[in-house]
Amino acid sequence: MADISCQLLVIGAGPGGYVAAIRAGQLGLDTVIVDDRKPGGTCLNIGCIPSKALIHAADEFFAMREAAAKRGIPGISASEPDLDWAEIVGWKDGIVNRLTNGVTGLLKKARVKLVPGRARFLDGKTVEVTSETATQRIAAENVIIATGSIPVELPMLPFGGKVISSEEALSLAAPPERLAVVGGGYIGLELGTAFAKSGSAVTIVEATDRILPTYDADLVRPVRTRLEALGVEILTGAKAKGLAGGDGDLLVELADGSERRVGADSVLVTVGRKPLTEGWGREELVLEMDGPFIRTDDTRRTAMRGVYAIGDVAGEPMLAHKAMAEGEMVAEIVAGERRRWDKRAVPAICFTDPEIVTVGLSPEEAKASGTEIRIGSFPFQANGRAMTLDRDDGFIRIVARADNHLVLGIQAVGAGVAELASAFSLALEMGACLEDVAGTIHAHPTQGEAFQEAAFKALGHAIHI
Repeated sequence: MADISCQLLVIGAGPGGYVAAIRAGQLGLDTVIVDDRKPGGTCLNIGCIPSKALIHAADEFFAMREAAAKRGIPGISASEPDLDWAEIVGWKDGIVNRLTNGVTGLLKKARVKLVPGRARFLDGKTVEVTSETATQRIAAENVIIATGSIPVELPMLPFGGKVISSEEALSLAAPPERLAVVGGGYIGLELGTAFAKSGSAVTIVEATDRILPTYDADLVRPVRTRLEALGVEILTGAKAKGLAGGDGDLLVELADGSERRVGADSVLVTVGRKPLTEGWGREELVLEMDGPFIRTDDTRRTAMRGVYAIGDVAGEPMLAHKAMAEGEMVAEIVAGERRRWDKRAVPAICFTDPEIVTVGLSPEEAKASGTEIRIGSFPFQANGRAMTLDRDDGFIRIVARADNHLVLGIQAVGAGVAELASAFSLALEMGACLEDVAGTIHAHPTQGEAFQEAAFKALGHAIHI
């Protein structure tokens, strides 16, 4: 293949990379994007999208089982449902294919050249791309590194055989009869819940003293209650030691120092992800590092002129939507616009049952900054829409400054609250005060009313509690 040159080269076609390339193409930049798999990255191919598809399928199956057992809404019954996991996986793969094809089409529409293969830097302006059939050099005036992240592997539980990462979990032939999940963070709990609803006997093994350790205890409590109701066993303060007998049960050291064997047909390791900073020629560049991440400034420039880094490889939070925003920003900077990273809020969502949303500062974080605060919380038990959905567990909480009532953070836990994340983020990004939220008419009956009611509560005049 002939060598080519371009104004902008994007390495990695994940959420950050493909958004950067599309925006650059829209702005008239001669843009090339390189990846060795279909566009969309981890999120679209083996992460966010396929996992949400399986979570939804598991929810549907579980609801039918509850109806068959007459444990759902009174008056609704059904026969015992069948579960064809292969067909569900095929449906999930169909969604992924539609989206990856859609991204490919958008890149083409923006006149971006997509080069399949694995890129490796030769110097700060040149990469070599190796595919199954050829090797090609690409020279670029500017480069965006968007290589993403990979699952963390435990030395005592290397991936292979019955030990799987989230990627393999999304393509299992059937739900395992017994599933041990090592790591009680959001990935482990999302997938563990889905498999529990699909019929697996699930055990969560978490080394800290509680599941979802990065979320505050009030938000986690309804999630733990639901997991226990689903029959999920939760072992906190427990450390995985490896497979007993090499390929047998999972050996776990409990909080009291004793050991226990956890029966498992599959062991799902979800102890976190790490930025992918090796394998693409970083050693050929002069980059400064910030721990495991590439150090960047508030425009995502690295220590090298014309080289940028975005997404998981450039620091926390390691979230697809953060990467997308960075990709759009950097494309505009390369095109000559003046931009910098000044986002007040990046929402985080845990798609457990119930879901968790956090935006901005938690009460503890706000207090730690020395700011006097007001907190208002409204339970879904007093929300009419939540009752009609037969899911009134959880609440919405708002944190604001005590002096001028500026909203500092919003948290929620409840069924379907992920869809409120945009409203929460907008409130923080627009600099809303408690009076702004309280004075906005919220449609009735909706779960979003609890947002307004939480603001009322923080102002000292709650209406419905």
